[in-house]
Amino acid sequence: MNLKNDREMRMLPLLPLRGVTIFPNSVTTLDVGRDKSIAAMEEAVKNDRRIFAVTQRDSMVDQPGIEDLYSVGTIITIRQIMPLPDQTVRLMVQGEARAILVSVQEKGAYQEAEVAAQVIQLDQEAPTAQSRAYMRTIVSFARQLMKERGLNMPEFAQAIEGEKLPGNLCDSVAGNLFTGVEDKQHVLESFDVNLRLELTADMLGREISICRLEDQIQQRVREAMDRANHEYYLREQMRAIQDELGEDEDEEIAGYRKQLKESAMPDEARDKVERELRRLARTAAQSPESSVSQNYIEYMLELPWGVKQESEIDLARARKVLEEDHYGLKEVKDRLLEYLAVRKNTDKLKSPIICLVGPPGVGKTSIAKSIARALNRKFTRMSLGGVHDEAEIRGHRKTYVGAMPGRIISSIQRCGTMNPVFLLDEIDKIASDMRGDPAAALLEALDPEQNSGFKDHYLEAPFDLSDVLFITTANSTEPIDRALLDRMEVIEVSSYTQEEKVKIARRYLLPRQLEAHGLKRGQLRASERTIADLIDGYTREAGVRTLERTIERLCRKAALNLIENPDRKLINLRTADLKTYLGPQRYLRQPVAGKTKVGMVNGLAWTSVGGEVMPVEALALDGKGALELTGKLGEVMQESAKLARSIVRVRAGAYGVDAAFFEKHDLHIHVPEGAVPKDGPSAGVALSCALMSAVSGVPARCDIAMTGEVTLHGEVLPIGGVREKLLAAYRMGITHILLPRENEKDLEKIDPEILGKLEVTLIDSVDEAMKLVLTNEKKMRLAI
Repeated sequence: MNLKNDREMRMLPLLPLRGVTIFPNSVTTLDVGRDKSIAAMEEAVKNDRRIFAVTQRDSMVDQPGIEDLYSVGTIITIRQIMPLPDQTVRLMVQGEARAILVSVQEKGAYQEAEVAAQVIQLDQEAPTAQSRAYMRTIVSFARQLMKERGLNMPEFAQAIEGEKLPGNLCDSVAGNLFTGVEDKQHVLESFDVNLRLELTADMLGREISICRLEDQIQQRVREAMDRANHEYYLREQMRAIQDELGEDEDEEIAGYRKQLKESAMPDEARDKVERELRRLARTAAQSPESSVSQNYIEYMLELPWGVKQESEIDLARARKVLEEDHYGLKEVKDRLLEYLAVRKNTDKLKSPIICLVGPPGVGKTSIAKSIARALNRKFTRMSLGGVHDEAEIRGHRKTYVGAMPGRIISSIQRCGTMNPVFLLDEIDKIASDMRGDPAAALLEALDPEQNSGFKDHYLEAPFDLSDVLFITTANSTEPIDRALLDRMEVIEVSSYTQEEKVKIARRYLLPRQLEAHGLKRGQLRASERTIADLIDGYTREAGVRTLERTIERLCRKAALNLIENPDRKLINLRTADLKTYLGPQRYLRQPVAGKTKVGMVNGLAWTSVGGEVMPVEALALDGKGALELTGKLGEVMQESAKLARSIVRVRAGAYGVDAAFFEKHDLHIHVPEGAVPKDGPSAGVALSCALMSAVSGVPARCDIAMTGEVTLHGEVLPIGGVREKLLAAYRMGITHILLPRENEKDLEKIDPEILGKLEVTLIDSVDEAMKLVLTNEKKMRLAI
């Protein structure tokens, strides 16, 4: 029976490897130190001691996902385990078979890989004449390579001389002689033995050529060093003679002066460079100060003084580019087109500082790239997440060892132009410590009235940033320094509706992932209904980042399906197929219509990742009038709960509750998902309605969601995040919303199609909310 092409789908613990490739039929040792790797090893030992080992593309990634791993690895068996003193474990393992990585799943403490194992039964008959010729060539090349590298490996040489199977010979040579992970991986991914023979022979021939070239290069370097030392002494003698005779400076300094003369550098910066040139001319070449001055002069001359990308402003083209790259985001696009229109009329307009605020995954970073393309300018990006050193922004003074400019000037220098589109990403994630406050350093750079003279500590001269179009992004404006926020024009990038997500998936995400996975557009199709069900059942987010990852997973499954079934030309994805490809739904929309519960209402919350429906629960217990609050409520929300209790006590008589009730009963308020911190005043209406339902025994409608801050007298005040909150309710199937009357103006920002499906009731007082939320069913009176 020939099992050469058979594949077996298996689930095995995953062991990512850094800089190591394991081949079948090889025995090697590994040091395992990462927590997930140790957990995977322990899981394998509990079963049949088998584990799937696959090499990382980038060894610096500490928590690799499937995109960080090669597609082919090796199923290995753990033979021996040896704990080491540094909390790591040394394994002796034996390779068994090649396998294709299909998917990676998180299993708590470790990762599990779904693999398509290639069950290889090597031909036991004598190799063909061509295979035998390749094998002899490989053995000869291997001996030559060991000789070129000066390797003394008699046991290995003897082993490959006696190897009878061509596949084993290739694996053994690649594992012992190839130094690069990519080269080893190419051999591992060659399932066809004849192709593997050819590839191994080619790589060995290339390595021999490289070794010989290295020898030639080393010889030339030695000769060049001898010449350089000779020239150094001659130049020092010439310098001494020129100093005695008073002759002109050397050619290098003369070259710097020529570049300075041709540069459009402003006067203050020019004076700084002139001073450093005079110092360099007086300093000995071997002096440390010489390299400091030289580095400073060269950097100043490399900056793009006066260099700008000027092009004819084409509003029609700009609009087309923005529409091609992004769906929606109307306010951002309109603001940019307004800027271009004014810039077309006058050059005196200063570049605005735009701050895009919105939840993750809504396209804030990518819209900045589109703006650069629409303006026909260069684009540069600087991530501010975790930056806590002022020197990252302003640089170090050049007198420090290893001094360098700040990241703003460095980015401008790399761009080669003074008017790029500059993205400052995650500006709300800036930190500060004893080394300074980066937010304070950004005040000058992001102030249109001051940034024409921005001073970097390294340059010690002003640099004009007024033509740079700065765009910043943030998930929330709350953490941003108030003075910094005042300098920026905030544009909210709101959550996407389901309809918008469906259009984005069909127009952008699906075609992009099909191309990335080598699939043609006609090979995988999905209707709008299918994508809508995908969004409902497998994603719950404000943006589309998780949606794109889910589509990526579908494309991987589809690619495997099409390869394993060559007769199948296309996959027409239906809703029923989602469970087959993605497993059970992760999120189930719970029906709320028709349900009523005592002491439970639906509040609406606004977080940095979008809007959320926030259930609020209240319960009355026998006690002495205490108020218990759980659910990790913040200080402001705790005050709202105390306020709600006072509001309910004043109105309790209207609902048949005796005044003595509150002295003989404790009240308990809980907001589910207790591990998630919650704060803010906008839950006042929901807290009041939940408490009134609990003390009166009147069931509360669960098909209504509400938001609003309340005063001590029961008036309802406006809140923020209206669009995100309404979209969250819409996603959960709640269509009746109670909203403060003063927020009526915010309804204009909501898509009319979505708004038409919602029943929004504007309220002025908490009494109006209670009349709507508390049902007319028979009250369940509590004994007092």
